[in-house]
Amino acid sequence: MHRIVFLDRSTIAPSTILRPPAFPHQWTDHDRTAPGEVAARLEGAAIAVVNKVPVRRQVIERLPDLRHIAVAATGTDNLDLDACAERGIVVSNIRGYADHTVPEHTFALILALRRSLPAYRDSVRAGAWQKAGQFCYFDHPVMNLSGQTLGIIGEGALGQSVAALGRAFGMRVLFAAHKGSTGMGPLYTPFEEMLAVSDVITLHCPLTPATRNLLSAREFDLMARRPLVINTARGGLIDEAALADALRAGKIAGAGIDVCSAEPPPLDHPLMALTELPNFILTPHVAWAGEQAMQVLADQLIDNIEAFVSGAPRNVVTR
Repeated sequence: MHRIVFLDRSTIAPSTILRPPAFPHQWTDHDRTAPGEVAARLEGAAIAVVNKVPVRRQVIERLPDLRHIAVAATGTDNLDLDACAERGIVVSNIRGYADHTVPEHTFALILALRRSLPAYRDSVRAGAWQKAGQFCYFDHPVMNLSGQTLGIIGEGALGQSVAALGRAFGMRVLFAAHKGSTGMGPLYTPFEEMLAVSDVITLHCPLTPATRNLLSAREFDLMARRPLVINTARGGLIDEAALADALRAGKIAGAGIDVCSAEPPPLDHPLMALTELPNFILTPHVAWAGEQAMQVLADQLIDNIEAFVSGAPRNVVTR
């Protein structure tokens, strides 16, 4: 009998069906788990299911029965992968489930900001249309995407899907070379050049020590065309205080953010202070959360668990 514990079931919508694994098991759900509760809740468990709850070395060392961590997401920066490898704990993640929903959300943010939709919505609510006295008014900029340059950081499945949408809008698409790298070939634009020539910059890369604060004050200073900055990947990719400063200083035209370094962000978080601005949109980490995508995720999650128990683990994450 395999004991399975899901530490943060409420991170997947209640309407999403988690089918029972096809082997004898005991399954326990917890809607949320605080960091200090992880070890006690996983005591005796062979399989942990986790979305965003941190599972660090000091916890792993207290769990001799743990053999598998099934991550209900793609990112694994909440886990200590070195400690898992040392203990022989297999980590699996979810892949390819959000190839449509994240790019669609990315372009929803781009379009809303490029055409000043939040600003016009708010001004109509405030009565500006009636005050204008004519069929339209021009309080906020409305810009096309066609002919503009889309800079993409991250060349995986999500980055490629965003590129396809950008090309459909008539945009010139650039994939940025990795920051500080050379010799990546003609398909990639040097990182600093991409910053300088892009009208929209969007992030679709994992959070690693090498990508933390990938965009900081120095990078915002290089954005010569005052681009939109979009992040639907991980909050730690951007120095959020530097982004707030850049937006207020007019170094960027706007920002659409779906992820924060702390989730939920505290009320004094730098991004929370921007939510009243007409050129800033903050959404609560829902770019991935299309109903169809969540069901694909749930099905793949159980597939990963069943594969591990059968002795043929899949979607294995290595250091």
